Order: sequence, then structure tokens, then C-alpha cells
Amino acid sequence: MFAKLAAGIVCLLGVHTLVWFSTNLQFVNEQLASKSFQVCLALGIPISVLAYFGTRFTYHALDDSAWAVRFIAFGTSYLVFPFLTWWLLKESMFTPKTLTCIGLSLIIVGIQIFWK
Repeated sequence: MFAKLAAGIVCLLGVHTLVWFSTNLQFVNEQLASKSFQVCLALGIPISVLAYFGTRFTYHALDDSAWAVRFIAFGTSYLVFPFLTWWLLKESMFTPKTLTCIGLSLIIVGIQIFWK
């Protein structure tokens, strides 16, 4: 179970990382903005494959529950987005609202993993 869950979470982290770049690369700098749509198109298939396997692994690791997959995917997205936005766009994630949301995401992931 743990190996499938770990593989699923790694895939979902990859999904959210690639989605961040496919949608926000246009804002990183002007040179990248001119190529951001091509990057978006190129990342479509890898994102889909990672989402497929992330869903598959997580579904089977968490008692065949689509809801559990959804909440794990949500939680992992809220771990990736604030970090990349802070690092590459220089938008602070250290606001009370954002930190609360990150904390809630960790709680949601923890509930899905540990609450039987």
C-alpha cells in the first residue's frame, strides 16, 4: 500500500508542477513568455500520463476511493503552487491566508491517508 501511495503522490506532485509551468511560464519573464504556449502544448501529454498513473496508484492504495484521490490531488496541488509561485514569480506565500490554506491542505492529505 505504501509504495503505491508514494508512487501516486509523486505522480500527482509531477502533475501539479508541470501544470504550474504550462499555465504560469508566461509570467516568469518576457523571453519565456514568447514560448510558453508551445511549452503548454508539449506538456499536455506528460501531464495526462502522470495524472492517469497518479490517480491509478492512489486509488488502489486508498481503498478504491475516488474521493480520496481527489483530496490527495487537491492537497498536493496546494503544496506545489505556493512554492513555485513564491520562487519563480516572487509572490509571497507567507501571508496568513496562504499559510492557513497550506496547513489545511496538509490536514486534508493526512485525513485521507491516516483516517480509516
